[in-house]
Amino acid sequence: MRSRERTLELIDAQSGGDVSRVVMSGVEPLPGATVLEKARYLQREGDGLRRLLLSEPYGDPAMSVDLIVEPSHPRAQAGYVIMEAMGYPLYSGSNTICTATALLQSGAIPLREGDGLQDVTLESPAGLARVSARVVDGRVVSITTEGEPAYVADEALSVEVPNHGDVLFDLVWSGAYYALIDASRYGFGLGVTEQIALTAFGDAFVRAARPGLRQEHPDLGDVGPLPFAHFMGPLREVGDGRWESPSATYVHPGVLCRSPTGTGTSARLALMARRGEIREGESLETVSPRGSRFVGTVLRRTQVGDYPALRSAITGAARVMARSQLTVDLDDPLVDASDLEPLLTPPARTHA
Repeated sequence: MRSRERTLELIDAQSGGDVSRVVMSGVEPLPGATVLEKARYLQREGDGLRRLLLSEPYGDPAMSVDLIVEPSHPRAQAGYVIMEAMGYPLYSGSNTICTATALLQSGAIPLREGDGLQDVTLESPAGLARVSARVVDGRVVSITTEGEPAYVADEALSVEVPNHGDVLFDLVWSGAYYALIDASRYGFGLGVTEQIALTAFGDAFVRAARPGLRQEHPDLGDVGPLPFAHFMGPLREVGDGRWESPSATYVHPGVLCRSPTGTGTSARLALMARRGEIREGESLETVSPRGSRFVGTVLRRTQVGDYPALRSAITGAARVMARSQLTVDLDDPLVDASDLEPLLTPPARTHA
């Protein structure tokens, strides 16, 4: 009888405390001419993979999954589909940092000899992600990635949130839609002891805010309902053209990021630029409730459809935590094999 067990080759990495599980092999080639089409196929036909790797006993909803796929763009060295508790974000800073580090440290993309910067181009569902890896003694010590153009889609919105009253926010695209909220207005200092309260507030806010909010991107079409709320602390100037701010990102449903998040930082930069608070070449260091940090740097202004937009770069570091083989038994009652079995590569036949 043919084996019902399947094997996935995984590299787990963390950036700022957020864990990305990078699936290196074990999944059949996905239909689709681009990484975006592959992601939408997976969302439509193969969501069992996301559910498997982000649910007990195989995973945790606070993690992310990055599936390595064949890129379509001739300049890209690898493609990756991002999966989180909220679904399939088109771009993510921390996931890009982890994926680039895993590909380089594993040798899937060869590390160049000698110290210094190594440029890598990846293809996310949103398009090309241009990465610069700082390498010291054969180890990737930091990643700078140019994120998606971010733009302010709507300003000064408000929604009535049960037990919290009227909540004001701005809606910003930075690879996904973010609701940006002034944390101090609602009594939060964004410290480590507030994580449970922030998660509960984020959950109530997103549920209340989603109806009626835009879901369209000028180039990418329907990108789904609001997935993120980013809580902004006060700005503090720490040098010439350098700022620092406490930050926290809620991912619906029920996850408060351990890192300050790359796309959350990009969204904050776009809002600051809109308000005239930051200029080209200046930077913002965001600090999560757990104390991890990303640095966002303003690169240049651009345009997305009718929206003035901002290009920025996010710098952070990732650490490889584990290289493993995950065995999936399709007969396990805790495994939903209905749309999973066609995705996973069957074991090679052996001949007597």
